[in-house]
Amino acid sequence: MSKPGSFFLVGPMGAGKSTIGRQLARTLHKDFYDSDREIELRTGVDIPLIFDLEGEAGFRKREHEMIDTLTRLRDIVLATGGGAVLDPDNRRNLAAHGQVIYLHTSVDQQLQRTAHDRNRPLLETPDPRTRLEELLAVRDPLYREIADIIIDTDGCRIHDVIRQVQKHYDDNRE
Repeated sequence: MSKPGSFFLVGPMGAGKSTIGRQLARTLHKDFYDSDREIELRTGVDIPLIFDLEGEAGFRKREHEMIDTLTRLRDIVLATGGGAVLDPDNRRNLAAHGQVIYLHTSVDQQLQRTAHDRNRPLLETPDPRTRLEELLAVRDPLYREIADIIIDTDGCRIHDVIRQVQKHYDDNRE
């Protein structure tokens, strides 16, 4: 059954935004977008290369433009990059144009899920755990600021998360 409105997934890397987003879109009969993937498609290069050439600031500018474009679409599911919430305009756009779902996960779970992923420029550091802890300390309050629902994805199966989203939607639609 299709449900009106857009759903925007926020949260740290490794929380499951893309994986859960794809399945949520299928379940709700909506189009799925991943802001990082859309940036890669538009530029023709991967995120690590953008970081190498333009730095994080250059990537964040591109991310801002992409979030602005995607949040204007109707009835979609959007998986955002973990740092999208750093920009106040992104937070405003996400909160104003859809239901924001914060997929929360522990640093331990993030480490496990990103251990073999070489497409994470912010984790190119001798101490990924400390880096993830630092990122979460800054970003967690921003995720919570705009979240309509917070779901802990540690140990959760995809369909359990989707069921929680559907329940939240059904409970708040009246």
